[in-house]
Amino acid sequence: MGTVGAGADTAAGERRQLINVAYRLLGSVTEAEDAVQDAYTRWYGLPRSRQEEISSPGAWLTTVTGRICLDRLGSARARRERYVGSWLPEPLPDRTEWDHAGGAGPTGPADPADQIVLDESVATAFLVVLESMTPAERVAFVLHDVFRYPFAEIADVLGRTPAACKQLAASARRRVSTARAPVPATGRADVVRRVKEAWEAKDVAALVGLLDPAAVMTADGGGMVGTVLRPVEGGARIAQYMVAIADMAPGLKLLERSVNGAPGLVAERAGVVVTVASFDVLDGHVTRIWAVRNPEKLRPWGRAG
Repeated sequence: MGTVGAGADTAAGERRQLINVAYRLLGSVTEAEDAVQDAYTRWYGLPRSRQEEISSPGAWLTTVTGRICLDRLGSARARRERYVGSWLPEPLPDRTEWDHAGGAGPTGPADPADQIVLDESVATAFLVVLESMTPAERVAFVLHDVFRYPFAEIADVLGRTPAACKQLAASARRRVSTARAPVPATGRADVVRRVKEAWEAKDVAALVGLLDPAAVMTADGGGMVGTVLRPVEGGARIAQYMVAIADMAPGLKLLERSVNGAPGLVAERAGVVVTVASFDVLDGHVTRIWAVRNPEKLRPWGRAG
């Protein structure tokens, strides 16, 4: 990966790739940016002569970023045990979509979230599955299956043999082996649109008809805003809860927006994004809803005043 004598200045061009790797490993834009910044601090802390000895700054930075993320994944487990309510990955907006909608939308300085490629490997359902893996499994799986890094290089990240890393990736792969192919965006968008219309009309019966009877809704408020602390199970209960929210929040405006590259809903109040919802759809019915309300996780969705 790279050629001997590659200039140290090429390291700066690796930031986008590193942010993409770190977000998939950590599920947090903020933590990903911190991890990448930490890796660059270590790079620029090297003597110039040592930098010039490194044949591929990108490979070096990826290895260091991977190690930093591995450490943070370990400590994250303890932090999430103390987290108030359910923990969900930080949702990603499609800034170009907001611009096309009329210019109002995520604004301000360039955000690390803008550098993340929106593909199936950042789908909310996929990131939730990654959360079920051990830190080592997640690193091995993401680096190999998503970014196609060879196990020999992953071994340097994990401090294990290439064979052991291969086993970790295989174990992680089994966790997602039951995952079905995603519903095409057009079909998913139609269901999400109908959910929006039923929600706006406070039509419980219509919502129940759109929700799978065994649907589950998980909300993440982080203890900073009011929300259910445990998943709501059952289409009927979810429908009633959604209508209750609408009743308690007059002036709530729902927008159809991409969330992590898939059709979702954004709820605004007084021009401020207060909830970002992702959906999983099967056979024309919503099976999962993930609603992020923690304002710290909605930073990339900030609106101009």
